[in-house]
Amino acid sequence: MSLASLLDRAEAAFTNAGIETPRVDAELLAAWMLGISRGELQSGLITDSIAFDEAQTLQFETLAARRAEREPLQHLTGVAHFRNITLQVGKGVFVPRPETEWVTGLAIDAVKACANPEPIVFDLCAGSGAIGLAIATEIPNAQVIGVEKSADAFGYTSRNYAKLAPTNGRAILADVADTPNDLDGKVDVVISNPPYIPAQMVPIYPEVALHDPGLALYGGEDGLDVVRVVADVAARLLHPGGTLIIEHADMQGEAVRHLLLDKGWTQVRTHQDFNSRDRSVSAVRSH
Repeated sequence: MSLASLLDRAEAAFTNAGIETPRVDAELLAAWMLGISRGELQSGLITDSIAFDEAQTLQFETLAARRAEREPLQHLTGVAHFRNITLQVGKGVFVPRPETEWVTGLAIDAVKACANPEPIVFDLCAGSGAIGLAIATEIPNAQVIGVEKSADAFGYTSRNYAKLAPTNGRAILADVADTPNDLDGKVDVVISNPPYIPAQMVPIYPEVALHDPGLALYGGEDGLDVVRVVADVAARLLHPGGTLIIEHADMQGEAVRHLLLDKGWTQVRTHQDFNSRDRSVSAVRSH
């Protein structure tokens, strides 16, 4: 069977499985197997200059069947692309989402606006390290610290930090509440994508519900237990005028704003994502 036919068959199976981007996923899987970009794959299909051998065909069909069962594409390939970086991911670590890329952009803007020539940034609930490492690679003069409590996730956090930010980043295995205090009052920006799904709510996507670690998803009865801790820890880390940015669910904007205002934060603002949904809040430590 030709590679084009294999892709068509995988696309049909992914469509039937309810995957939102069936052709993209099929092409990304094939491109990963060939060690080329998706654009190179598409060019090769047009010129009929690429093909799978028999072993590759069998491997692709096996992996495509797993994807049709809604196993995350990133678990099949072992990598996730996030802004300008490629991360190692797999079972036990949260797969970063496009919405978080946008939230990270807010933090990057805040870091660039810092007067400090070597701004200090904390990424709390770091997971794969996606947020902190995007900042560290896009702003090389920033010093970035990622904090992650899950031992399973931290294996990916530490490897990604060692590969992508060996000189200006470091990862710490710790609960957010136990974030080291040696930089208290010296930090310029704190960003977090904490677990924020209410305990009784089941994510709609099987990739999330069945494969992302619960520790990275659920934030207590109202989903805001870890958000409260992040706000308290950020208050001691940041210097006066420092910025806090927290990602949240689209229905939590008002609740998170009130939470931060009640804790004394100033300039509390909700930001909408590329779908015009409340997605994050920013706030400033006043004193």
